[in-house]
Amino acid sequence: MRILVTASSKHGSTDEVADAIAERLGAGGHEVDRIAPEDVESVDAYGAVVVGSAVYILQWIPQAHDFMDRFAEQLEGMPVWAFSVGMNGVPKHAPQDPTRIGPLLTRVEANDVRSFAGRYDPEVLTLRERSVARLAGVVEGDFRDWDAIGAWADSIVEELAAHE
Repeated sequence: MRILVTASSKHGSTDEVADAIAERLGAGGHEVDRIAPEDVESVDAYGAVVVGSAVYILQWIPQAHDFMDRFAEQLEGMPVWAFSVGMNGVPKHAPQDPTRIGPLLTRVEANDVRSFAGRYDPEVLTLRERSVARLAGVVEGDFRDWDAIGAWADSIVEELAAHE
């Protein structure tokens, strides 16, 4: 099956997660296109879509919102998986609550929605972003759980195989 993996990333962490998911789906026997949301012109050629975004102040990045708005009707008729990458719950590693991430994911019925902890590198953030992170008690580090990300991608491969 041909799968679109698209994700909005502000500082690169979410792009790296999307790349890992795309690679795992490809290893599972699927043809995968990894395209930034703003560069997607159509979803007609795909049998499934995996869409993700970095989360800032409980919201997806505007490019991810725009992607979901542009393709809402087509996405309603196909399997969709969604993921978010952010620092909510870090450093305690508490899982994020995807229902708190704006109204975006409620517009399209996703097969599954996952939240993954991200990476906090204050050197790449704006002053405002650093201030918000400091107030939230975020500590510096890379908290992405690559095993969990890979396992989630594998579960997508398994779910697609069960429906083929």
